[in-house]
Amino acid sequence: LGGHIRVGMEDNVMYSKGKLADSNVQFVDRARRVIEEFGKEVATPDEAREILSLK
Repeated sequence: LGGHIRVGMEDNVMYSKGKLADSNVQFVDRARRVIEEFGKEVATPDEAREILSLK
């Protein structure tokens, strides 16, 4: 399993129970924090393009 994720207000407008998200930044920051807490690395933009075959 590649462990890829997608985040953003396109998928969910609630940041937490009863709290609307202010922006996508909140989701991205939380995803990065969780990924790093598990000892993993976030893909760079170039790596993401490669993973998605956009290069």
